[in-house]
Amino acid sequence: MKDRSAEKNVLGTALQIAGTEPLTGYYRDGYCSTGESDIGVHVIAAMVTDDFLAFSKSQGNDLITSFPQYNFSGLQAGDCWCLCAGRWKEAYDAGVAPPVKLEATHEKALEFATIDQLKNPTQQ
Repeated sequence: MKDRSAEKNVLGTALQIAGTEPLTGYYRDGYCSTGESDIGVHVIAAMVTDDFLAFSKSQGNDLITSFPQYNFSGLQAGDCWCLCAGRWKEAYDAGVAPPVKLEATHEKALEFATIDQLKNPTQQ
């Protein structure tokens, strides 16, 4: 298991767990942590909405459909999921970004969005 003791969230404090039901994170350990192999930069802990899920699917990333071969049961509105920072920003620009759990969002997210955008995803 990856050592998270030095990892920080966007608030500058220790990175908190995002969720375990469903089990999220690039490393599938509940944390929105990243590393060299994570080309999608799965660092934004978001409470997905129906609007976001529809947007993501329209962009070619179906997060609704179950894919048992990848141990993925599909998401529904209200689930907390570690989103790719770039996709979250695309959703923000389109006006459909889901709310963010700041304590569980890795500081690397600030390379893609401002803290104000993360705090207020529907305020443009």
